[in-house]
Amino acid sequence: MDTNGVRAITALSDPTRRAIFESLPQGPRSVADLAAATGITSSAASQHLRVLREAHLVTMRRAGNRHLYSLDPRGLSDARDYLEQFWPSALAAHAAALREATAPAQPTRR
Repeated sequence: MDTNGVRAITALSDPTRRAIFESLPQGPRSVADLAAATGITSSAASQHLRVLREAHLVTMRRAGNRHLYSLDPRGLSDARDYLEQFWPSALAAHAAALREATAPAQPTRR
């Protein structure tokens, strides 16, 4: 099941793509800026940005001869929607673990 949320999470599983993504909350950045910030070539940064764009995690706009990349809220929303389906069972498991941890010890029978 390859939903948009899974695509976003998969795209962010690569450490370099995640570093590029984490460089964008401050505002739009060029490929050259992102490449320099992550220590890779502009060509490699462009390839990573393509994957992030396909996962709807970044958007690109042209500014003269430069491409500026920004965060795209659609991908984050997709990833959140995907992960939220697991939240009720995660909370139930957490509650059960707390109950077990705080329950008085039962005497052992011999």
